[in-house]
Amino acid sequence: MIILGIDPGYAIVGYGLIRAERGRFFPLEHGAVTTHAGEDFCLRLETIYNDLCAVMTKWKPDAVSIEKLYFQNNQKTAIGVAEARGVILLAARQSGAQIFEYTPLQIKLAVTGYGQAKKPQVMEMTRRLLCLKEVPKPDDTADALAMAVCHGQAAGSITRRAMLAGKIPLRNRNRI
Repeated sequence: MIILGIDPGYAIVGYGLIRAERGRFFPLEHGAVTTHAGEDFCLRLETIYNDLCAVMTKWKPDAVSIEKLYFQNNQKTAIGVAEARGVILLAARQSGAQIFEYTPLQIKLAVTGYGQAKKPQVMEMTRRLLCLKEVPKPDDTADALAMAVCHGQAAGSITRRAMLAGKIPLRNRNRI
């Protein structure tokens, strides 16, 4: 299964593609879509949409994993992020991929096994799970890869539960 993780934003949108196969994860591509503060906001949204559509067209992900939106303090920033997230979701929907949303707690728990893990711990564990030499930069890219790994962990467990419940035939029990 090819999974595209996306860390939504409007200045920097991190993305990371992985292949999940039998409980292991293999990095395919990662990077960031960047826009400039001086640009018209509609042009920034268009850049995000076009660049992510190009990534999705190239890789044809089965699933898109994106962080659920939550706000801390700055509501002006939150509105811009929500608008960017809207064009990201549109691009994902049009690509035909299934969309899955995860909270920061779910992402931390899936990647590190601890829901209160700090950002550096999540980034380092993501690096290790993907056998990368170093943590990808910018941080938004590493976050996007963590989101992809999170879905890989969740999808694997869903599949395993379905197999064990007899909803999916077990062809080779050693592969679970």
